[in-house]
Amino acid sequence: MSGGPAGAADAPVGYAQLWRADPGAWAAAGAAWRSLAAPVRRRADALTARIGALRPGWSGAASTAAQRRIGDLRTGLTDVLPALIEVDQVLAEFGARLSAAKARLGAEVARAESGGLLVDRTGAVRPDPARVTRTGPAVVHARAGIRDALTLAGTADREAAGRLAELSTAAVRGWVSVPPAWRPGPGAGPAEVSRWWAGLSAAERRWLVGREPGRIGRLDGLPAAARDQANRLLLGDRREQLLVRRLALLHPLPAGPLEASRRVRLAAVEAALRGLDGLSERLAAGGAPRAYLLGLDPAGDGRAVVALGNPDRAASVLTYVPGMTSDLADAPAELGRAARVLQRCAALGPGEEAAAVLWLDYDAPDLLTEAAGTRQAEDAGPALHRFQEGLRAAHEGPPARQTVLGHSYGSLVVGAAARDHGLGADALVFVGSPGVGVDHAADLRMPAGQVWSSTAPDDVIRLARPPDELARRALLSGTPLGPAFAVLGGHGERLWFGADPSGPGFGGRRFPSAPHGHTGYWDPDNPALDGMARIVLGR
Repeated sequence: MSGGPAGAADAPVGYAQLWRADPGAWAAAGAAWRSLAAPVRRRADALTARIGALRPGWSGAASTAAQRRIGDLRTGLTDVLPALIEVDQVLAEFGARLSAAKARLGAEVARAESGGLLVDRTGAVRPDPARVTRTGPAVVHARAGIRDALTLAGTADREAAGRLAELSTAAVRGWVSVPPAWRPGPGAGPAEVSRWWAGLSAAERRWLVGREPGRIGRLDGLPAAARDQANRLLLGDRREQLLVRRLALLHPLPAGPLEASRRVRLAAVEAALRGLDGLSERLAAGGAPRAYLLGLDPAGDGRAVVALGNPDRAASVLTYVPGMTSDLADAPAELGRAARVLQRCAALGPGEEAAAVLWLDYDAPDLLTEAAGTRQAEDAGPALHRFQEGLRAAHEGPPARQTVLGHSYGSLVVGAAARDHGLGADALVFVGSPGVGVDHAADLRMPAGQVWSSTAPDDVIRLARPPDELARRALLSGTPLGPAFAVLGGHGERLWFGADPSGPGFGGRRFPSAPHGHTGYWDPDNPALDGMARIVLGR
């Protein structure tokens, strides 16, 4: 790693070299490459406008040749766009893995020094004669830990150098080739999609990302990097769709129900625009962890799937499903919750690679009348199942530990998906749950002991009693039996959608939460945040 991934492919990473390395510089370099996409896209759009200007007043062979030449120039520019995003991905991932290696190195050195050992500038370990005498096993352990950290950095260096070399070769030979002869059909599962992608050449993959981003951006089973490239290419179009909807709603109507409806829809579109702009700001940020845009749809209330860190490379992956009223407008805030779990994972496990995904790819209820039913949760089940299968199919190296977390109504989404389709997860986590659609953890198709739940003492979700119990309470509230029923009636472990997953009879495992209400599980001083992070890491 002589200065970074451009170093000699077989050169080992040295101890002092890793200490001096600046992971943030590589992430910043990647962001600089990505920033070139905007002027390239503007230039391509200008060429499109030029072609449009030529057509009305110029015809004949010369006009046809000029238009073809301008079109070729535009295609050449647009073919570069995925590569600019790919360079950013490579450098950001290299920076993240370098940071993980440095964190592990720091932890190993601190452990060695606390155990009475000395580590010099070259990474050599020896006993400190002024402190202890029997340190033979400790020396061996410390040397192995330091060597592992250097190996991590060296592996990251070689992989990044190889990917950059392939991009350099592509720049000389041409970014894309002819399109692939076959594409998987709509019913293809994530495993089949993954095998198809693995059989394509790099040039064919770039052709698909650049020419069919709408197809590639939503295919479960494809690498996160490919989906991110495709969806970022579509980001401007997605914003334009919202702007068109906003423009159509700007004209006032005569007072009445239609005008009231127009105002509501206009407010929703403007909120979605703010949410999209917030997501775009996070996607443009150069800091770690890098964000991967795995899905975006502005239709309706809007949907988004965003990963923090590359889930294909992480050893631990969290999928977070938010609850009622979640839409594109809420996506930046919901992504912040996923980020806080990831930050706590980094604090608890220095050097362990983890990623967190916000999965907002379902029609979350907007009103209590909608949230009282299971339809929207059950409708979301196949998509969540397919997404989790896609994470498994696209993952590189040993299987990652997969955790799926649902909050509030999102816990019902997770529970229904696990019950009806299976999620292939290593752990399920429910926080602030109104019930998960089953009466016992065993009904979720999960290994024993890997269903977790937490409900804050002051969470109003505890009042979400079963409908029949609420009806009885309402019926008896004005009678002398009302107070007695309030004390004796009803089953304390039943909520609106079944047994309370935090109740002792559910068969899951509980972790504590401080009194932080229904949305405070991610507050920094809430032990529930530690609990979620420890489950993600498998602790």
